[in-house]
Amino acid sequence: MLGKIDIDFLVVGLGNPGLQYERTRHNLGAIVVNNFSKQHEVRLRLNRSLKARLGVLRFSKQHTALAIPQTWMNDSGVAVKKLVDRFHLRDDLHRLVVIHDDLDLDLGQLKIKAGGGLAGHNGLSSISDWLDSRDFLRIRVGIGRPQGAVVQYVLSPPTKAELSLFEAGVAQATQATETLLSEGLIAAMNRYNSKS
Repeated sequence: MLGKIDIDFLVVGLGNPGLQYERTRHNLGAIVVNNFSKQHEVRLRLNRSLKARLGVLRFSKQHTALAIPQTWMNDSGVAVKKLVDRFHLRDDLHRLVVIHDDLDLDLGQLKIKAGGGLAGHNGLSSISDWLDSRDFLRIRVGIGRPQGAVVQYVLSPPTKAELSLFEAGVAQATQATETLLSEGLIAAMNRYNSKS
């Protein structure tokens, strides 16, 4: 089925596999893609050769592939490279959208960008290394920076006090994904980067 479809966009949500990480801060990208897929009634099926859960939908008159890598976060590039090669996006990375958590943004805040720095995010670093490029689009979803250990913080779920902002960030990032796919990068940046 996939071989007969030309993909217009590939949307990848970053996270770690396994139930113990499913609702953690570091899995925000995967949570957003799951949310998007449920809203559009797309089932994400495990594709072992591509090392990802994957589904395809027609949205805004375009074919979009939704993917969640099933590698560890630090090896996200392994799956993303396979997906990029599979969908022939190597020379067209502005059609790759990566959704990920961001420590440098307040909880629930969004920033949409093309290319640029990696801000110490190991998933992005892996993707950049495997693709030898940073020229893909990103939807950054804020989780805030902790006072204590970062690793323990990102691998933990949000607290009860944080939950409403966390879920609002997921909802807003899902809407931003729809805007990016249907109206383009500039429209999405103008609409969501100005929000606090």
